[in-house]
Parts: sequence; structure tokens; C-alpha cells
Amino acid sequence: MFIKKALVSALFAAGLIGAVATPLPSVAAVDVQLNFAPPAPRYEAVPEARHGYVWSAGHWQWNAHRNHHVWVAGTWQRERPGYAYNAPGWVERDGRWHYHASRWDRDGDGIPNNRDATPDGRHRSADRDHDGVPDHRDNYPNNPNYR
Repeated sequence: MFIKKALVSALFAAGLIGAVATPLPSVAAVDVQLNFAPPAPRYEAVPEARHGYVWSAGHWQWNAHRNHHVWVAGTWQRERPGYAYNAPGWVERDGRWHYHASRWDRDGDGIPNNRDATPDGRHRSADRDHDGVPDHRDNYPNNPNYR
């Protein structure tokens, strides 16, 4: 009887460890909106150009765990032929500040859509007004105030 209990307990514990060690899926996009502006950009010396790379200047990023902005230093991004690089930054719309992550724009229109890619090379779904509703399901795809 003792051996059965020990075996069942060991299997149960192994199952719990497996459940805890299972990686969670990553989040593809997070929309950060704040009621206040980020601090002024810091001065950052732009290094000498490197062949095959694009310089992404430093920017303020929101740290939700500590409820304040943190400075992210500039980095080199490997160039992607046929794409234009859009650096990350903050944009004010209707009294709220929206964070736009870096992205590669293939069609040059400045609008993230399924022809463009995220920094890690994955394609986006089309959402012209950035309201979280894909254009093919949005009755008003150019108006962020309608859902």
C-alpha cells in the first residue's frame, strides 16, 4: 500500500513540475496608451554608419511593473532589402500617448498591414486605424473611434 501511495505521489509531483515548466506563448503586440507624455528624448551620439545595418535611436519605453518610463539605448538593426525601417516612438492622439513599436514597412505607406513585418520578421494582420479590429472585420477601418 505504501508503494502505491509513493508512486502516485511521485507521478502527481512530476505532472506539476511539467505543468510549471511549460513555456507560455509570447504576446505578439501590446497596445500601450498613457494619459501623459513620455520624458523628452535623451541626446545620443549616432555611431558611424555600418554597411548592412540601420541605426535605431534610443527611446523611452513604458515599464508597467514599476509604472514609469525607462530609457532604451539605440541599437543597430540588420537591414532588410525591400523594407523601410520605422523606429519605435510615442505619438499623441486625442489627448492620449500611444507607443508604436519598431517595424519594417514593405509598401512604404507607413501603415502597418499584412504586407509589412514586425522586427522579428513575422507579418502583421491589416488594421489601418489601430483600434484592434482587423480591417476585414471592421465596419469603419479608417476610424479608430468606431469598433
